[in-house]
Amino acid sequence: MDNYLKSCQSVFWKNVFKEELKYILRELKGYKDILSVGCGPAIIERELQEKGFNVTGLDVSKEALESAPDSIRTFVGSAENMDFADSSFDAAIYIASLQFIDNYEKAVKETARVLKPKGRLLVMLLNPESKFFKERKKQEDSYVNKIKHPHLRSVEEAIQKYFSFIQTKYYLGIRGKEIFETQDPKLASLYIILGVKK
Repeated sequence: MDNYLKSCQSVFWKNVFKEELKYILRELKGYKDILSVGCGPAIIERELQEKGFNVTGLDVSKEALESAPDSIRTFVGSAENMDFADSSFDAAIYIASLQFIDNYEKAVKETARVLKPKGRLLVMLLNPESKFFKERKKQEDSYVNKIKHPHLRSVEEAIQKYFSFIQTKYYLGIRGKEIFETQDPKLASLYIILGVKK
């Protein structure tokens, strides 16, 4: 966890988080109570809170949540069995976390349950076809080697069962330390899925 937190402080990762935040802010305009599933140390979530959102973070790792800001309401728990009442949140986000959850289908179903009617879902998936992903995969200790669900289409199909008005987009080109706009599947590090609760 210390190594992860240290790398998050690098200029490169700060720039990545800044771009992700920009996108999230654009898509969550008009929503207030946000659930971030697999939030880890809640780096982007802190920024969302500073922009006026009520953010709740959920993660299986107690250690990761210990590094989250005290101002953010956090819960140790599983995405597949959330300890929240039905219709608790306006929107839910997964920032590169859904592919690491054992049973992503169950997590998506639970997310739909805890969202209010017409609640917004924003899922950022790592794109295994991207140059960035393939380069990271060669590094033995890289987090991308812990990914459990590399097939984007399967994840998208699970989301379509509970969410409508699905929109998808390749996003955030990364080449070395350079970050740029692209929708090219070979260069975009993320595949984003947006939906509205059915």
